[in-house]
Parts: sequence; structure tokens; C-alpha cells
Amino acid sequence: MLLFNPKQFKGDHLDQRSREIISKTIDFFERKGKRKLKEDDRNRVWYSDLLDFIKENQVFYELLTPPEEGEENCRWDTWRNCAFNEVISFYGLHYWYTWQVSILGLGPIWMSPNEKARQNAADLLKGGHVFAFGLSEREHGADIYSTEMTLTPQGDGTYLANGEKYYIGNGNVAEMVSTFGKMADTNDYVFFAANYQNQNYELKDNVINSQSYVADFGLRNYPVTEDDILSKGSEAWDTALNTVNVGKYNLGWASIGICTHAFYEALNHAANRVLYGMKVTDFPHVNQMMTDAYCRLVAMKLFALRASDYQRAASPEDRRYLLYNPTVKMKVTTQGEQVIDLLWDVIAAKGFEKDTYFEMATRDIRALPKLEGTVHVNLALISKFIFNYFFNPGEYPEVPVQDQPGHDYFLFNQGPARGLGKVTFHDYNSVYGKWDLPNVEVFKDQVALFKEFLMSAPPDAEQQKDTDFLMQLGELFTLVVYGQLILENAEIFKVEEKLVDQIFDFMVRDFTGFAIKLYSKASSTPEQMDFFNRMLKKPVVDNERYRYIWENHVLALAGSYEMNP
Repeated sequence: MLLFNPKQFKGDHLDQRSREIISKTIDFFERKGKRKLKEDDRNRVWYSDLLDFIKENQVFYELLTPPEEGEENCRWDTWRNCAFNEVISFYGLHYWYTWQVSILGLGPIWMSPNEKARQNAADLLKGGHVFAFGLSEREHGADIYSTEMTLTPQGDGTYLANGEKYYIGNGNVAEMVSTFGKMADTNDYVFFAANYQNQNYELKDNVINSQSYVADFGLRNYPVTEDDILSKGSEAWDTALNTVNVGKYNLGWASIGICTHAFYEALNHAANRVLYGMKVTDFPHVNQMMTDAYCRLVAMKLFALRASDYQRAASPEDRRYLLYNPTVKMKVTTQGEQVIDLLWDVIAAKGFEKDTYFEMATRDIRALPKLEGTVHVNLALISKFIFNYFFNPGEYPEVPVQDQPGHDYFLFNQGPARGLGKVTFHDYNSVYGKWDLPNVEVFKDQVALFKEFLMSAPPDAEQQKDTDFLMQLGELFTLVVYGQLILENAEIFKVEEKLVDQIFDFMVRDFTGFAIKLYSKASSTPEQMDFFNRMLKKPVVDNERYRYIWENHVLALAGSYEMNP
């Protein structure tokens, strides 16, 4: 469970058909081999072979179609979609991207009451088609308040769409592009479906230099009928935000997949290279970097898996996923950058070589914190939950592992995208209190000081206008949430205590790092500086624990996976 290995995949956590889909996907890429994978990447080859595989095996159809519109095995099951996320990103971000933007494009359709559009989408999925999400624009980015795409009524029940959408994945091939705009007469928001094949759909450019096609497209007097309308007014607005709630969660899994493949490649290289008469893996600093990378990667997966449980268990009465999903988006993806940086310091110049997977990973890992809302946007969202998280806990039944096969109906019936200040959470102390490990105890002390700071020396009016100050506070809060769900899943999956304590070694260090940044801010008051100073802690050093993790968890993986040539 800790790290995905294609050569050892059994899929015990999945039903038979889901295992078959994952196994066939692994087999597709392993048959393709690393040489062809890299050749296609260098030459920016459109991944028609993958799309043919998806069509032939009904992959997207079964994974992304609600049972009402599909056949046997069709359902939107977050648990198995996590597994597919991890596998497809393991082999390359471009392959994952066509899956991700199809998920975003399908969100407004499955949330729509338009039965004809829904059935059309299901038919297209069965035919192997992919989808697109026409939300952002060149001038406004993801500022959807300012969208300039308009839909003008023609007086006969039809409309003409005019405007341009920018940075739209799959915009070159999607027969249903879920497009966001405003009604020209009322200024109400609207979602409608556009087809790239229509003569009034102008495909202007691929705005990135890669295998993926990320479109700049324009609609020029594009004809729209009621059959194309997905939602209007506040429903369209809620659809936009709720779709992103679902889609941005996947970005953390893309980071996990990329980092896992890069980890195997880096470890194999280091374990087989001799410098100055020593194996690279015998150098103490290499031990430290590889162990840190491994612990961060395991933590990423533990958190993302646990967040999926809360997403699947969500209801109008339990919306805790609205904190955990942006934390996956923001924290797991930035941790992915740190993992790649640590591994890159180990393999150094090897990471630039054109025939390595790692060369792709170093480029692609940077994208994930910047898609579906930047880190800063998601930190601002996360910060809205601070008060209730610390000072107003709610009562909830324990959420077990949500690995049961089933369709996640609530994701497409989330309701109004507001009221975040009313969302409550179970008491984090009930989770941290179960653990008595040296570094968990240090971390708990840091958390207690942070809570005391929020009560006794919170940001004043000027500091609340200082975005950077608030972002650093948000980083500290995010670490508390991150640690909580890691511990919940460590208990569920019976992760060794030594590994849990080693994970909290870096958690303590990271908390200290953000506290130092706040201490150093020009606007920090003496009272605040005292709190930040007391938050500066050093992890508990345990050489026996550290060597155990290095030898039994990290070095033991050397040679366990290498992609077919």
C-alpha cells in the first residue's frame, strides 16, 4: 500500500473489474516501454495510442459514468479513481492530464438536470471520447466573476455564443466542452456544451509546448439550443466551484504517481553507482535525502487516501472534505516538489538526461501546484476553516475506510457553494491524543503553541491585509490538518510506529521553518515573536530508528522496479 509498484500490483483493495482495468493500464504502458515513452515525450506526439486503449477497454466509460447513464461496472467511485490517478500519472503527466480534464468537463454535465446532455456524454464516453472544461480565459485566468464569454438569446429559443476560452485541455478533440459564460441580457451565469467540430468553433492555438493540447479557442456566433444548456444562474456558479472541488483533489494523486516513479529510478541509480570507492547509497547525506524523500512520499499518499474517505462519506451535514480536498491540492503537490528536489540532489546531472523518466518528472512536478487554482488560492480557502477547526469542533461518527464499490452520488449534488464558515470538524486532539511517539509529541507541543497564539496574539487589522503573513499562518494550519489525517490513516493501515515517528521528524522541521518566516516578518509584534520563537523545535534524534527506516524501507526498494525498456 505504501508505494505503488507496477511489477507487484495485485489490487487486493479493488473489485475484480477495477483490478482488470488497472492491470491492463499497467500492461499498456509497460508494453510501450520507457524508450518509446520518452521518444513520444520529446517529439510531442499526440497520445492517440492511449486514447485507442481507453476506447477499446471502455476505461473512461466505466470509471466516469454514473450507473443511471451507463451499464454494468459504470460508476464514479473515488476509491478506484484514486488508483487509476496514481497509475496513469506514474507513467507521465500528459497521460494523466487527458483524464483530469475529462473529469472537469464531465462535472457540469453530471451536475446538470439536462437528461439529453447527460445521455449524450455517456454515449461519447462509451465511444472512447474525452471531455473539456471551458472555464478560464486569457485575460482573467480563473477569475470567473469576470468571464467575458456571452450567450445572447435570439428570440426563437436559441442563442449565439461569443467569446474566447484559454488554457483548455482536450479543447482540440472534445465533442462536449462544458463552457462557462454569462447571459448577455441578464448577466446570469450559464454553462453550455460546445463541440470542437462546429464551424463556429475556432481552435486558435495549443498554448503549451508538450504532448498535451491545451487549447485557446474562440466561439464566433456559435449556435446554442436548450439541449446544449447545462445550467443557469446560481446553479451554474455552484457547478463551476463544485466541479473544481472534485477535480482539484486529483492533482495530489498526479504528484504521488510522478514522485513514486522518480523515486524508484533515483534509488536504482544511486544504489548502482560508485563514487570515490563508495556506493552512492553509502554516503550519509544521500541516506538522509532518500529517507526524507521516502517519508514525505508515504505521508503524501496516507493523507490523500484518507481525504478520499471523507470525500466519499460527505453529505450536506458533513462537508469536511471542503478542507481536506484543497489541502490535497495545495500540500500534497508542494510536497511533491520537495520530494523531486531531494531526489534530484541525489542523482544530480543524471536528472537532466533525455532517456530518464526523471527528466520528465522535474519538469512536470512543477505544474501541479499551479493548476486548478494556485497554492495561494487554495491556502486562502483553507484559512477560512481555522476558527472552527481549533475552537468549535463538531460531533461526527468515525469514518471508516471507504473502499466499498459504489457511485459517489453526493459529488454531483453538493448543493450551494457557500457557507464555508459553518463547516465544522471532529476534534483533532482526539486523533493526536492516541499517539505517544517522540516526534509526534514535539509536534503536538508546536500545535498547542499555535492555538495559543491564535487566541492571545492573532493578526491585527494591518496584518490581516498582509497576504504573505496570512499565507504563512495558513501553512502552519495546513500542517496540523496534514498531520491529523496522516495519523488517522497510519492507524487504519497499521503503519509501523518507527515510520510514523520518522515522518513527524520532517513535520517538526517544516513547522519550525514556517514559524521562522513569521518570526522574521517585519510586522511581527514582540508578543507574536515570542510565540513563534517557542514554536521552534528540533526533532527527537533516534539513530536506531533512522537506520531502520533507511535499511528496511528505503534501501530495501532498490531494484524492485524499473520500467520495461
